[in-house]
Amino acid sequence: MYTKDGEDYFIVDAHIALWDARPENQLNIHGRQFIDCFYDYHRNLSPESELWPYEDYLYYGGERLLKDLFVDGHVDHAIFQPARLGAFYRRGFGQTEEAFGLAQRHPDKLTYNHHWDPRFEREGLDQLRRDAERFQLKGVKLYTAEWQGASRGYKLDDPWAYRYLEACQELGITNIHVHKGPTIRPLDRDAFDVSDVDKAATDFTGLNFVVEHCGLPRLEDFCWIATQEPNVHAGLAVAMPFIHTRPRYFAQIIGELLYWLDEDRIQFSSDYALWTPKWLIERFVDFQIPEDMRDEYPPITVAQKKKILGLNAAAMYDIDVPAGLGVPEPAGA
Repeated sequence: MYTKDGEDYFIVDAHIALWDARPENQLNIHGRQFIDCFYDYHRNLSPESELWPYEDYLYYGGERLLKDLFVDGHVDHAIFQPARLGAFYRRGFGQTEEAFGLAQRHPDKLTYNHHWDPRFEREGLDQLRRDAERFQLKGVKLYTAEWQGASRGYKLDDPWAYRYLEACQELGITNIHVHKGPTIRPLDRDAFDVSDVDKAATDFTGLNFVVEHCGLPRLEDFCWIATQEPNVHAGLAVAMPFIHTRPRYFAQIIGELLYWLDEDRIQFSSDYALWTPKWLIERFVDFQIPEDMRDEYPPITVAQKKKILGLNAAAMYDIDVPAGLGVPEPAGA
């Protein structure tokens, strides 16, 4: 929990990872390219005081994760959103067993989401059913630009993707987190295009589609889709650190999201370990729309910040919020 100026904030970090990008896990040059691109994002968008050494960034382990999030980072609950990247890493990029083990030991603090890839067709669909039972999945994280064989990406409205989404509905995996944001070398930029979310959200109204990175750099496309599809949500991973390097740009991002979606469909994410949550949470609580931008974007209220920082994701994942940490009902409601 974070407290500032007499206000208590229940924090859910809705997008974290536990990865291993050490050289012995890199399958080829692309594994090195991918983690180097991650590190460039970290280095270019972080305050100097928050920079990690490159070697620490390759693999940090579960104990550091617990400390950075729950001891130092103000976080009450966090959700793993792993990327497999089997074409780049021998054991995969996201560390399934270690992350799931942490979630089993700390179910009050951690939720484990898994992943699927429709290009594995029937074999992958059978695996999804086994994974749903083993991990008790409520959500999955999808990388539509991930490479598989000769394929360099897929669309959510591909026929096999629809079969996987149908299985998610059947299995109660209701939260579909999709990376639709900045490209990461060597993945292809256009494979992260947000347009396929539109059709999938229309056809699967029983699923929540959380567009991670809120479609950046295609924010306008995302907003036009989300305003007509009430089951489309915005994840703030990658958007958050612009609060430091480009605060007016961040004001535009959050202002547009609040205009089109309102505060009930926006989720805070540190994208750990790209960034640690502590400074992002503190900066967001202190952040306000600049005066000269308020003809378009009204000031952000404390209630809006509380929803974004944790209450929205808590509602989506049925995470218990202690009494007194919600948003008070308006008088006469």
